[in-house]
Amino acid sequence: MDHYDEDQDYRHPEDDWDRDLLLDPAWEKQQRKTFTAWCNSHLRKAGTQIENIEEDFRDGLKLMLLLEVISGERLAKPERGKMRVHKISNVNKALNFIASKGVKLVSIGAEEIVDGNAKMTLGMIWTIILRFAIQDISVEETSAKEGLLLWCQRKTAPYKNVNIQNFHISWKDGLGFCALIHRHRPELIDYAKLRKDDPMTNLNTAFDVAEKYLDIPKMLDAEDIVGTARPDEKAIMTYVSSFYHAFSGAQKAETAANRICKVLAVNQENEQLMEDYEKLASDLLEWIRRTIPWLENRMPENTMQAMQQKLEDFRDYRRLHKPPKVQEKCQLEINFNTLQTKLRLSNRPAFMPSEGKMVSDINNAWGGLEGAEKGYEEWLLNEIRRLERLDHLAEKFRQKAAIHEAWTEGKEEMLQRRDYETATLSEIKALLKKHEAFESDLAAHQDRVEQIAAIAQELNELDYYDSPSVNARCQRICDQWDALGALSQKRSEALQRTEKLLETIDQLYLEFAKRAAPFNNWMEGAMEDLQDSFIVHTIEEIQGLSTAHEQFKATLPEADKERQAILGIHNEIAKIVQTYHVNMAGSNPYTTINPQEVNAKWDKVRQLVPLRDQSLIEEHARQQNNERLRRQFANQANVIGPWIQTKMEEIGRISIEMHGTLEDQLTHLRQYEKSIINYKPKIDQLEGDHQLIQAALIFDNKHTNYTMEHIRVGWEQLLTTIARTINEIENQILTRDAKGISQEQLNEFRASFNHFDRKRTGIMDAEDFKTCLISMGYNLVKQSPLFLFKLPSGNGNEQNLPPPCDLSAVFSTPEWEGLLPRPHAPPVCLQGENEFSRIMSVVDPNRMGVVTFQGFIDFMSRETADTDTADQVMASFKILAGDKVGPDPNAPLLTVCLVKLTDWRPAPRRPGSLTFSL
Repeated sequence: MDHYDEDQDYRHPEDDWDRDLLLDPAWEKQQRKTFTAWCNSHLRKAGTQIENIEEDFRDGLKLMLLLEVISGERLAKPERGKMRVHKISNVNKALNFIASKGVKLVSIGAEEIVDGNAKMTLGMIWTIILRFAIQDISVEETSAKEGLLLWCQRKTAPYKNVNIQNFHISWKDGLGFCALIHRHRPELIDYAKLRKDDPMTNLNTAFDVAEKYLDIPKMLDAEDIVGTARPDEKAIMTYVSSFYHAFSGAQKAETAANRICKVLAVNQENEQLMEDYEKLASDLLEWIRRTIPWLENRMPENTMQAMQQKLEDFRDYRRLHKPPKVQEKCQLEINFNTLQTKLRLSNRPAFMPSEGKMVSDINNAWGGLEGAEKGYEEWLLNEIRRLERLDHLAEKFRQKAAIHEAWTEGKEEMLQRRDYETATLSEIKALLKKHEAFESDLAAHQDRVEQIAAIAQELNELDYYDSPSVNARCQRICDQWDALGALSQKRSEALQRTEKLLETIDQLYLEFAKRAAPFNNWMEGAMEDLQDSFIVHTIEEIQGLSTAHEQFKATLPEADKERQAILGIHNEIAKIVQTYHVNMAGSNPYTTINPQEVNAKWDKVRQLVPLRDQSLIEEHARQQNNERLRRQFANQANVIGPWIQTKMEEIGRISIEMHGTLEDQLTHLRQYEKSIINYKPKIDQLEGDHQLIQAALIFDNKHTNYTMEHIRVGWEQLLTTIARTINEIENQILTRDAKGISQEQLNEFRASFNHFDRKRTGIMDAEDFKTCLISMGYNLVKQSPLFLFKLPSGNGNEQNLPPPCDLSAVFSTPEWEGLLPRPHAPPVCLQGENEFSRIMSVVDPNRMGVVTFQGFIDFMSRETADTDTADQVMASFKILAGDKVGPDPNAPLLTVCLVKLTDWRPAPRRPGSLTFSL
């Protein structure tokens, strides 16, 4: 047998191994099974195991791995070759490591292990078990085997039928194993039901419970113990030592668990805050993601009603849906700042939200939303104007087209008649004159046809939804007009050829036709103009229409004279007919216009004039009301806009001034916030005026530069700014109370901060902060150490240090010395930009490139106060975790958690400190 020898001899004479004798086969079987299970209980931590103890250790690789696991130390790098010399080298490294632990190996060489000598291999494993599993057992000034035996006796003393005197026959009935389990975990075994005469049941119960609930692998079978007169002592000792190690640390684990639970409670609270932030940020971003496509949809509707419904939906969005999201965004920023403050106070790393959920990401998304919103509103208004213009043009097109089509009806048939072939001379002259009148009328209608074509072209350019039907109708009118021109030319030529044969013509009919046709066309145009709808947006436009209408009325007397003259021609014709008894075959051959029609149209014109007067008066009143709405909105907006700007500037001044304690400043700010909220009715009143303006379709206002959008954005920014400022003061109070900072120190910090805040914005940029650090003694200039100006000496007095560079002459002046706080620590020398980047990562975890006053306070308080280390928590966790890979889900005393220890660098004065995250 190998000899294990350190300061004491832990072997009895019967434990000796003889190279020339064989083990008892039953004992060898028990040792193989027990030692294999013991080795696997440790090797599984490294993700491997053995099947055959003398074969699997032959190459030395798993043997070295086993020693690394149970010792917690790294052995020399093993040889990976397959040759015998490589295997012997690995085994020798393992044996040398065992020897380095004070163990004298006798008669065991690397060759026997490599050759698979079972007895030598078992002896070597037993030596390892003694050294690493049994040697450290200590009970009442006894250790190793005697200590383990005494521990078993003390634990089983209260149990009947249990008398532990050795590590072989005292354990055959299984009650010893059951008593150890029941003593420590009584809920696992009902000891009262066990019988001494049933060792198989007792042993199987103990082994199964230990494997299932105590994480002790089954190292023996009940038959191995019951079936031998004297079980192998080494196997029993190995098995029992596993029970000792499983139970001996229970009390320490409970104490450590309580300490860890306390830390877990704080961590869980922070985790909940993080989850709440992530959920709120996700919901807000999802709402923005759904809303932006709706605002970016620029698909126009075909009707004014549909576009007005879109405008109403947009107003509901601005009035009902967006304001709650503005509050959520503000609350999100407040929660984020509060969480970061709590994490800093508990020396935890700053919270970094998931990718795309930073406060800056939300602000960017919000900016995109507002950009889309602004563009959407402008698009809606432009579309409404376009549809309004289109409806007007389309109606005008229909009216002109209907009048023209009514005029052209029957004209082609009339021009195609060949009535001149059988007519008399007078009839021919009448037909010729009639045709001349028709051509005059045709020329007069040329302007209307051109207007119809121009309106159709404009409808196409404005993308009118019914453009195809408009184009088709316009094309029919143009084609018909060309056909009329061609037919008229053809008939004129025919009449001129016949004119040579005819000599007489009725001059009066011709004169009537020539004068009646233009006058009739003028009346039709006047009726069309008087019935034409109009769209105006300003008083000036309606005044222009009224002036034009008055000018039209001024021409009516002359028109009446022309009417009377035309009627006089007709009366003259009647007189001649009556006087000379002329045989009239019908009406005037030169025109279809008759005096009755002229009188009827003239009466219609006279009736339309007062109606037009009334329409212009009503529109003038509407424009006056619109002007009143413009001035009413402008008067309020010109007061509210500057008021919001003034309040924003006052809040900025309050945030950087030092008047009273933080509580006084907080009270002042809350009163200030209340006064701002009390101003909300004026905003609502302005919103009401704005809705009246939108309902009246007023699109511009020359009396003010402020729009409702400007007022809304300014109001939202004002509420967000005052809420954020109050939150910063509250966080400063939390920091002050947590760090024990006095009001005088806080004022001193504020004075330093304000001094280096050159832009007076309430934040310091990186260069200002670097200047502040240099003034405090940090060396941030490459290869140029800068020490603090004064440092305490042994007798309590301050001793001056020689200035290492020119900057000390500046910062050691009385003006600076009284202004800047001095850390209570020995002078330090920090190097270059790397140190400054590290400090910035602490005070600016969000990497915004600026330092807030809250971050400055955290940094200064950390520099001026001792920070507790995490040694106790770390030690407690090590006790709790032990040598296990992961937590036992069935252990009632443990809380399943994952602990990660990382380097902690809260300040340059405490290198090597640790924190943990759960």
